[in-house]
Amino acid sequence: MFGAHADALVGDAVVVWLTTVRSDGQPQASPVWFVLDQGEFLIYNRPGTPRSRNITVNPRVALNLDSNEGGDVLTIEGTARIVEGPASTEHAAYQQKYGAHIRRLGYTPEQFAEAYPVPIRVHPQRWRTH
Repeated sequence: MFGAHADALVGDAVVVWLTTVRSDGQPQASPVWFVLDQGEFLIYNRPGTPRSRNITVNPRVALNLDSNEGGDVLTIEGTARIVEGPASTEHAAYQQKYGAHIRRLGYTPEQFAEAYPVPIRVHPQRWRTH
């Protein structure tokens, strides 16, 4: 989707940093789990968070990730939106990628879906590798 090098970075990443913008213009970065779904980043969020409020006011966001060694960095600019479903329990790729992480945190998949019921989709518009 982004080119072989960037696709490999995205494919290997467990966490991406999602940066939203508060109503006062201050950027707010948060580490989040994600999967690529139909060309977009799909992130599950807790309800009522500043991240959700920020996206509602200003949908322009950035996603950043690196190779965990700092040698490869990917920056993605895009537009985020809060959507209806599917729940994370209904998303096979999400469960495959994060099932063990969810259990390590002490959640069942159903408990995690209840705690993080808000799907956010980020449509990438510009990406750069460094």
